[in-house]
Amino acid sequence: MNEVKSSKSGALLVGLGIFLSRIAGFVRQRFFAHYLGNSEAADAFNAAYKIPNFLQNLFGEGVLSASFIPVYAKLLAENQPDQKNKLEASQIAYTIFCFLFLLTSILVVIGVLLTPWLIDVIAPGFSGEKKELTIKIVRLIFPGTGLLVLSAWCLGILNSHRKFFLSYTAPVIWNFTSIIFLIYFGPKSSEADLAILLSYGLILGSLLQFLIQVPSTLKLIPVFTTQLNLHSIHFKTILKNFFPVVISRGVVQLSAYIDSILASLLPTGAVSAISYAQMIYLLPVSLFGMSISAAELPEMSSIIGNDREVMMRLKLRLESGLEKISFFIIPSIIAFIFIGNHIISLLFQSGKFNLQTTQYVWVILIGSSIGLLPTTFGRLYASTFYALKDTRTPLKFAFIRVLFTSFFGYVFAFPLLKYLNISDHFGAAGITFASALAATLEYRFLKNALDNLIGQTSIKKSKFIKTLLIALASGLIAFFIQTLLIQSFLNSLIVITIFSMCYFFLAIFFKIDEAKIFMDKIIKKVRK
Repeated sequence: MNEVKSSKSGALLVGLGIFLSRIAGFVRQRFFAHYLGNSEAADAFNAAYKIPNFLQNLFGEGVLSASFIPVYAKLLAENQPDQKNKLEASQIAYTIFCFLFLLTSILVVIGVLLTPWLIDVIAPGFSGEKKELTIKIVRLIFPGTGLLVLSAWCLGILNSHRKFFLSYTAPVIWNFTSIIFLIYFGPKSSEADLAILLSYGLILGSLLQFLIQVPSTLKLIPVFTTQLNLHSIHFKTILKNFFPVVISRGVVQLSAYIDSILASLLPTGAVSAISYAQMIYLLPVSLFGMSISAAELPEMSSIIGNDREVMMRLKLRLESGLEKISFFIIPSIIAFIFIGNHIISLLFQSGKFNLQTTQYVWVILIGSSIGLLPTTFGRLYASTFYALKDTRTPLKFAFIRVLFTSFFGYVFAFPLLKYLNISDHFGAAGITFASALAATLEYRFLKNALDNLIGQTSIKKSKFIKTLLIALASGLIAFFIQTLLIQSFLNSLIVITIFSMCYFFLAIFFKIDEAKIFMDKIIKKVRK
């Protein structure tokens, strides 16, 4: 019972932290859209950021969650907190920090030196001043991204000790720093100069995000030691799991880079339009898929017992997580398809981000939405494999995903549009649709592999269908209302509110458990 409460509390804290950081991110992106829109400078910045961001995704939170947290959390669960075990846990923590510091430092230097060649790979369609601006931005951002990798080390320690809130709210300060730079320099700088100045803001934000987590992290590993235990079986296990996850994350990132490469060959605006759409698409993935997966990983990793008991408890936790995810993700998909234009308008439409850009991004968002549910389910299945210290199975399926994305992304973005005589501007939607299909394929492989290991896993079909019908009804009501209104900030807020209220109250009326639990929590808060 305590495990379930801990997991629910953890998921809530992770979700709240992600929500706050995402809200800050949307505010940052709104100012970015206001001053840069879909300009060449916006394309250059968004393409440039993907290159050093690759380093963060490769060695940051995802890799440490998969390799470090299962070992460290298990070590904390199995041992009594005597001085010897405190020393062993501290040695592992500091050894991993030194390993990450050395590795990222080397890669940052290499990345800065190889930037011109990296641009040719990631954005082959860029040339002239646009390419030169992209190179400058990449070289500025790389060191800041290295700091974000070290920030992920703090997250790994904090999460293992079930301290979720700080690590997931820390990016707020990163976003806030960028917002200040945009507000201060935006009105008095050219688009190219603003992109450069914003890069300095990212460096400062990365440093602050790391420093704000350090005090709390060090309190959890109070036994300071300069002795690096490179021969520890725990360190060897982390390394053994580390590199397959690095490759797996690299393959997944490669899929995103292929999207960027293909988009760079499309007309100006495609790269930044995909970036805007992805930011919205990733909000429910982070809020619900990531929060539940992040909270479940240390809990799953800490399960102790014989093989049968471990597998049975893993299955129960997984299925419970799937039901929570589906309650929030299904309406997100319907909202993106039926009223996505109002969501985009509310978040971004201002200044150089006009109504035409909103419609363009909406089409791209619809393409992404098809893969939203399998993407979030896939995160939880992958976390279950990581809890079992199996990092190789997700790696195999990640390779299949990138091959699928590459082939069909090209087909949908170029030959198919030409054959159908559709404008090449809509190639960006073809790219995101191919990525969605690839995510679906990867999820099916992950599910089948885990089912063979722990038994059939699923959510109740009746509950899934009921949730889908409720979401569709809410979407149709909101869609009808929006046809009666002129698109504006206030009307967009009204349409989104109507959809949310319809879904929530219909879910309560038809007795969806998650809605009832949520309502009970609100009533308790009000009564207090």
